[in-house]
Amino acid sequence: MELTLKRTKKRKYYTLGILSIEGKPFCNTLEPTWRDIPPRGKEIKIPGRTAIPEGYYPLFITRSPKFGGKWLPLLLHVRGFEGIRIHAGNTAEDTEGCILVGHTLKHYPGRLFDSRQWLQRLMKRLAERPEGEMMWIRVK
Repeated sequence: MELTLKRTKKRKYYTLGILSIEGKPFCNTLEPTWRDIPPRGKEIKIPGRTAIPEGYYPLFITRSPKFGGKWLPLLLHVRGFEGIRIHAGNTAEDTEGCILVGHTLKHYPGRLFDSRQWLQRLMKRLAERPEGEMMWIRVK
């Protein structure tokens, strides 16, 4: 199963995007601000306040100690980052570097709504994949 996160708006304090599953738009996303990350060894990032680099990452559902043992998607092998998850939240301050899911309203830029419901919908879709099928997320 492949998810794609296409970033649509890179603003000073947040990054908005669209999450698709198997090529079909699913929901909106919110991340911290985008910062260009130069070649290895020269990373310029602020922990918890920088969107992850573009790339193709394996995705696993694991228990999150930070979220009370709740099962959440975890991105692996993200250069310069650890513990990047997809979870619920409403503002860039809620991300701590992770990817939030929900939907946006044009009169409330930089904010997501109904995030918990969208996370539940996402978890349901991920659980519907054939048993043993790998999951990947392409971030662009």
